[in-house]
Amino acid sequence: MARAIWLVLDSLGIGHAPDADAYGDAGADTFGHIAAACAAAPRGPLQLPNLTRLGLPAAHALAGGQVAAVFAAAPAPVALWGCMAEQACGKDTPSGHWESAGVVLDRPFGVFDAPQNSFPPELLAALVDAAQLPGVLGNCHASGTEILDRLGAEHIATGKPIVYTSADSVFQIAAHEQGFGLQRLLTLCELARALLAPYNIGRVIARPFIGAAATGFQRTGNRRDYALPPPAPTLLDAVRAAGGEVIAVGKISDIFAAQGVGRSVHASGHDALFDATLDALTQAGDGALIATNFVDFDSVYGHRRDVFGYAAALEHFDARLPQLLEHLRADDLLLLSADHGCDPTWPGSDHTREQVPLLAYSPGLAPRALGKRSSFADLGQGIATHLGLSALSAGRCFLTSQAA
Repeated sequence: MARAIWLVLDSLGIGHAPDADAYGDAGADTFGHIAAACAAAPRGPLQLPNLTRLGLPAAHALAGGQVAAVFAAAPAPVALWGCMAEQACGKDTPSGHWESAGVVLDRPFGVFDAPQNSFPPELLAALVDAAQLPGVLGNCHASGTEILDRLGAEHIATGKPIVYTSADSVFQIAAHEQGFGLQRLLTLCELARALLAPYNIGRVIARPFIGAAATGFQRTGNRRDYALPPPAPTLLDAVRAAGGEVIAVGKISDIFAAQGVGRSVHASGHDALFDATLDALTQAGDGALIATNFVDFDSVYGHRRDVFGYAAALEHFDARLPQLLEHLRADDLLLLSADHGCDPTWPGSDHTREQVPLLAYSPGLAPRALGKRSSFADLGQGIATHLGLSALSAGRCFLTSQAA
C-alpha cells in the first residue's frame, strides 16, 4: 500500500505570485535571485544536481517565464513538476501549510500593522498582569536577530521579555533560556495565545535564546509555535481517519496545532530534520504520511537576508536527497513544496508573496509537466488520491487533472 513523504522547503518561493503587487512583492523571486547572486559571485553557480533532476529549475522557469541562466542546459526532469499559487490572502506559514493540506482560508489572519507600538496597550497590560511581569520590551516590528542585539542585555538586566511582530500574523516573545527560563517562556506564550483570541493572530512564537552581551546572543532550537488550529479537517485528519499514521517532523505539529498528527518528532537543524525523516521512513507503515518542515531556509537565511547561507543550505539539502530517494518503495510518493517565499535579496526581512514549486516523484510515475496550479491545495488533493482517500474539500488532483 502507498505512502507519502511531504517535504516543505520553508520559504523557497520560485517567483512572485500573480497578486504580488498587492503585497509590495512584485519582482520577488527567492530561488531565482539566489541563483543569480551565486552565479555572479566568487563562490560560483548554485550546484543542485538532485533538485534539478526533480524539476526545480523547470518549475521556476514555468513560474517566471524565464530559465535561470545557470540551469539553461539542465536535463529533462525525472519527476512531475509544476508551480502553485496560493488562494488564501497573506503569506503566512499556517495559511500556506493548511492550504497545501486542503483547507483554504476564506479570510486573512489579523496582523499588527504599526511598525512601532505595534500591540494594543490593553493586550500588553493583560499579558503583564496575567504573567506577573515587570513589563515588556520591544513592542515593534523587528527581525529576530536584530532585536536580540538591541534589547538582549536590557532583557537580562530587567527580566522583561521582548515582544515583537512583523508583516506576518505573529506575536513573538524572546527570552533568555537560562535567565528567564524556558518553561516560563513557554507558559507565557500559552497565556498570550489565549489573550490573542479576539485578534485572529495565526501564531504565537516562543523565541528562546542564550548568550551574553559580551559574546553575543544566539537563538536556540527550543522554539515553539502556538498556532490557531485549522478551521476544518485537513489532509492529516483524513489520513488518520483512514487508519494511516501521520508522522510530523519539525514544526509541522505546531503549525497544525497537533490536529491530525499521530506522532510528532522534534528536531533542530536541517541535518537532524533529514535524519528524523529517514528514520520515520524506515518505520512508517502502509498508508502513512510523513511531513517535514525544513525551517532554517526561512528562519536562519531568508529572514536574515543571507543569500549565500541560503544557497549553501540548498546545496547541502540537495546533497542529502539521494539518501531519501534510495529508501523509497515502488509505491511511495515524494513531494517537495514550500509555503511562501522569503527572498533574501528583497527589502526588509518579511516573507514574500510568491509561487512555490510542486515536485512529485515516485519510482512508478512517468515524468511530466504539471503546469501552473491555481492553489496550493492541489498538492494535498494529489496526496489524498495517492493514498486512496476520499477527495478533500479543496484542490484539483495533480495526478489526474490538468492545471486550472
